[in-house]
Amino acid sequence: MSRKITFLTLFLWLMTVTFPVIAQQKADTTYTFRFVPQKDTFYVPWNGNDTELARLLECIENNKTTILDGKLPLLVDGYCNSLGSEAENLATAKIRANRVKSELIIRAEIKEENFITRNHATEGDFVTVRLTVPVKETAVMHAEAEARRKAEAERLAAEKRAEQERLAEEQRKAEEARFAAEKAEAEKAAHQNKLTDMPLETPTDYHLSLRANLLRWATLTPDLGVEWRICPSWGIAVNGSWTSWSWSDKDRRYALWEVAPEVRYYMGEKKAWYLGAMFKAGQFNYKFSETGKQGDLMGGGITAGYQLRLNKALALDFNLGLGYLNADFEKYEVIDGVRVRRGNETKDWWGPINAGVTLVWKLF
Repeated sequence: MSRKITFLTLFLWLMTVTFPVIAQQKADTTYTFRFVPQKDTFYVPWNGNDTELARLLECIENNKTTILDGKLPLLVDGYCNSLGSEAENLATAKIRANRVKSELIIRAEIKEENFITRNHATEGDFVTVRLTVPVKETAVMHAEAEARRKAEAERLAAEKRAEQERLAEEQRKAEEARFAAEKAEAEKAAHQNKLTDMPLETPTDYHLSLRANLLRWATLTPDLGVEWRICPSWGIAVNGSWTSWSWSDKDRRYALWEVAPEVRYYMGEKKAWYLGAMFKAGQFNYKFSETGKQGDLMGGGITAGYQLRLNKALALDFNLGLGYLNADFEKYEVIDGVRVRRGNETKDWWGPINAGVTLVWKLF
């Protein structure tokens, strides 16, 4: 009986001594905040950071007096491994840790001296905050934190695998694109070599073409001409216009004929641009009011233009001529159907003397 009493007394003494020790043991409670790779901004609503922040603020509030007294520091670890060098990773990890601390200082009203900060250029893109609080208060929280840590490690590993797979897929697609580009370039070069070996079909292939100035036709002035290409660089063109209109019982009149020979020099690889010299001569008879004018015109100048090829047989010739025109004419009135002369006049003109949008038809 005495042995039983002695054993019971010893057991109670051991429980009295060891239970406070066990109750005072500490355990780490970890909170993880995730960051976008290569970025240092703390996005609170992103990727569960808001939930983790709410949990941490609640824990700080429960232990605020101990924290402010300096007995329970917050251990902050910043991580970054998504940049090119260790120095860059450490600098970004430091900024991330400071952003999390700033958020806690503002929201929980704690101070900088309540933190112990370390930065790492390894593991991933996140910041952890750990508090060492009594086990009796955090045993369940510690188990949950450990589970979250493992889940976070698994998630980070899965993200790393997904990122590696994405990079591998991008590299594969880039290689395919490069091979396709090289193949296309080789086919293009082969095609160009083939074209080089073949006679080029350009607007210079023809020797004789028929021409019609569409601007003249639009003013009811029929216009036709021909062009003879002596060689790819030189050509001789002749255009002629003629019209004769009268109305109001022949009291109004519009009559004209012109001939305009031109020598052209074609330039460029495709021989589409050209410069030329033109001579113009003709007669006119205009009566749009009480006084009519009829006489001769003569002049010339330089021309410039561009031929736009439409197909093998057709092209559009855009041209403009600048130079000098002289008009020597007499004025007249019509009285009882008889023209009555009212004097002579001569006029000189410097400026645009010709313009055309000419349809060119290759004959042979």
